Amino acid sequence: MNICVYCASSNAVAPLYFEAARALGKRIAERGDTLVYGGADVGLMGALARAVKQGAGHVIGVMPEAIEEMRITFKEADEFIITRDMRERKAVMEARADAFVTLPGGFGTLEEITEVLTLRQLGLHTKPIIIYNVAGFYAPLVALFEHFYREQFAKPWQAMYYVADTVDAVFDHLDHHTPESAPSKLLDPRLDVNEE
Repeated sequence: MNICVYCASSNAVAPLYFEAARALGKRIAERGDTLVYGGADVGLMGALARAVKQGAGHVIGVMPEAIEEMRITFKEADEFIITRDMRERKAVMEARADAFVTLPGGFGTLEEITEVLTLRQLGLHTKPIIIYNVAGFYAPLVALFEHFYREQFAKPWQAMYYVADTVDAVFDHLDHHTPESAPSKLLDPRLDVNEE
């Protein structure tokens, strides 16, 4: 399985996040899966990729030209793809992935995971999406999703993603995921709350 992992490139985050990234990478290697990720050798991205390689696993890095020029690439990647820009990078990663997992991260990580969630909501893929909620990091985001549902800005469909609190839970979900058809995105197109 090709597992696309989104995560931080920051070296400043707490050690527990690095531990989670290494544990995830180790398990990917042990299972014989392939890591598809953003290609950097820094932050959680670097810790993740090094753990996969230390376990003799396979790594595919994908990075846009502008970032590749910063010389932060993971040189041990088995395959390294240079893209024109961030949009192409995301498209390549999405196409190469059989599943998506997000570790803690910042704005870039948030953009990546919400894009694949949006594509799933629209029925454009049926791949599993797992939010790895290390130490409750993503609890505020999951609460925001629930707020979307309550306020009817999104149709309740929690099966679109899975929130995992442990590495074991991440892979248990991957191994037992059954694709569901996306419900209609429209809550009720006949409703017009602004109608006088």
